[in-house]
Amino acid sequence: MSKTICRPAAGIVIVIFLAAGIARSVDPSAKFLGANSCASTGCHGGGGQNQNQFLIWSLKDFHSRRPAATLTTARAKQIADALDFKDATADVRCTSCHAPLHEVPENLRGENFKVSEGVSCESCHGLAENWLRAHTRPDYTRADRIAAGMRDLQNLYVRANTCVACHQNVDADILKAGHPELIFELDGQSVAEPKHWSTEKNGNGAQAWLVGQAVALREMSWQLANEKSPTENEINRWAALVWLVETATPKNADESRPPISLPEAVKMARQIQPELDKMAREVAGETPETSDLRAILSGLAATSDSFRDSSILQNLKARRAERLVLALDRLVAALPELKNNEPVQSALNQLFKLAQSVPDFDPKQFADVLQKFSEALVRQP
Repeated sequence: MSKTICRPAAGIVIVIFLAAGIARSVDPSAKFLGANSCASTGCHGGGGQNQNQFLIWSLKDFHSRRPAATLTTARAKQIADALDFKDATADVRCTSCHAPLHEVPENLRGENFKVSEGVSCESCHGLAENWLRAHTRPDYTRADRIAAGMRDLQNLYVRANTCVACHQNVDADILKAGHPELIFELDGQSVAEPKHWSTEKNGNGAQAWLVGQAVALREMSWQLANEKSPTENEINRWAALVWLVETATPKNADESRPPISLPEAVKMARQIQPELDKMAREVAGETPETSDLRAILSGLAATSDSFRDSSILQNLKARRAERLVLALDRLVAALPELKNNEPVQSALNQLFKLAQSVPDFDPKQFADVLQKFSEALVRQP
């Protein structure tokens, strides 16, 4: 089971965004048919291992009914009141992620379309009218499905872009109104998802992690560059992910860079977006070697001195820690020899506990445990 960073305020479920624009670019007139179009026992509503996808989604997956239901809670009403709009279930700032089918135009709604489905089949796989009948044909290739408008979720770059919009950025005013912060981590969140796909199609976990981090940083950079008055906390969250990605990919690092000021951060955030998108595409296209994963893990684990550095802000250290522990977890999970390594696992569990609270973060204690983690890796046979 993957670990996560838990915030006390995280009471609202954040779900996958309906990237309808991507699907409609294939055929602007194609329609959404609704989850029931996938639900017959002969298709994805049966009991067999390869035919139970609809059942898993509808019965076990929080993307089903729960996201839209969250908008009816007292917490959602409190946020809506703070933002001065009447109904969270009808405002696009909420429905775009929690009830994405709400935004589908009437002319693109099929006969069995239901707004209440939450984040359903077509939210992730693309609107189905042009590929539903043909996609099970034995002669229908992956390329045929993609050409017909089915989203290629086996491609980690495509998958990351499908998920990131609702799992990373939240507008500053919504955060101030009480919405919890989001941390996007593609591999860990995929592992936590009830499986309605073949595990062999899931891709390399560490590869998914790095693709997801590049896409997350691209999106955070876009938000920072377009934020009118970014706060120090927002800059530190962004700068922490810059640090993580650079540390994981040393060839991209600028070790001489001083602490980033606000004007420099905004300028850099604009500049690095194309580079990050290119990086995500490239990483998604090449399965990493085990030796490369070990090198990335060792490099990230060897950063304890940065948490002892008194010149680095406390908040920034805490933000680095919350990203770092997720990275260490996914890299350890990708290396079978570390699965039952008790010193490594024990230190990793301690690091997660120490990274849970930003206000209470103790950088010295975190640095000490991180050093133990690094030493345990070195002692690994």
